[in-house]
Amino acid sequence: MQNASRRRVLIGLAAGVVVILAVTYPWIATNPYYRFVGTMTVMSMALAMSWNIMGGFTGYVSLGHSAFFGLGAYFTGITVTRLDMPPFGMAVAAGLFVAVLAVPIGYLALRTRNASFVIVTIALVYITGLLAQAWRGLTRGTAGLSLPRLEGFGRDDIHIPFYFAFLILLAIVFLVTWWISRSRFGMGLIAIREDEDKAEMLGVNTDIYKLTAFVASAAFVGIAGGVYAYWYSYLDPTFVFDVGIGLNMILMSLLGGIRSIFGPMLGALIIVPSSEYFLAQYGGSQFHLMATGLLLAIVVIVMPQGIIPAVESIIKRFRAPAPSIRESASESSPPPQPTKAAS
Repeated sequence: MQNASRRRVLIGLAAGVVVILAVTYPWIATNPYYRFVGTMTVMSMALAMSWNIMGGFTGYVSLGHSAFFGLGAYFTGITVTRLDMPPFGMAVAAGLFVAVLAVPIGYLALRTRNASFVIVTIALVYITGLLAQAWRGLTRGTAGLSLPRLEGFGRDDIHIPFYFAFLILLAIVFLVTWWISRSRFGMGLIAIREDEDKAEMLGVNTDIYKLTAFVASAAFVGIAGGVYAYWYSYLDPTFVFDVGIGLNMILMSLLGGIRSIFGPMLGALIIVPSSEYFLAQYGGSQFHLMATGLLLAIVVIVMPQGIIPAVESIIKRFRAPAPSIRESASESSPPPQPTKAAS
């Protein structure tokens, strides 16, 4: 009991330190470039955790979340530029818009499994990207869509409001993920991941469970896309409907560990700053891509389940085994007293 309570205290202290650092980061990192990297990192954390609601819990690997990111971005861009709506409010509305679209998309896509599901989600990205390029009257096509920039902030602090917008989104996604991991709904999703046919035989409504996770995951990615649109103030369909966005979500989740709540965040915390560092140092060549890929390859080969599960297994290996119930009972009970012989 003492070890368990001590562990809770340490976890609580560590969480408090992390929260304080996250909230004060924009004032700790006064350099605009470091603020930019911090904002990118928090956005990537939110994206990876959002993807993990679907990919991590159910085991359905989706490369199509780039489509939801782009749809959320263009919904925000179009409503802001054509209807003069508030950008941050439209970013939230973009999540609802993407969620509505994700219902029929998920209903059709989730009829497939494994490689077929991956192919369907990749096709979704290319279809939405081509639609954004062709519908020039609405999206301006390849000419791009320009949004008004946020007023009242200078060059040095322009990233701060978007950093906190992504941080709030990350906190919401984290709380939802935490609730799912401890709920009956989450147990059903994990059962689907382990053996979908057996889960269905045991009474899990796999279709509803998968679709709910798919829609929730897409909605959060859509909100991130909406905030991103206002942050960059320019949308290009080739960029926001890029398969690489969805691929990065997967890589971050796999790197940290898809079966851990903190895994996607840790993966993003490693990949984004290291990628930016390699890009700043070797941006004139393709070495930054090689270095990032090599880093990921090493981690995946050495720790295929991700960093956090690997560390947990190492700790369990060196930790002293817990005493069995019989050993605990024998230690707590008093030694037997010798009985007197009857006279």
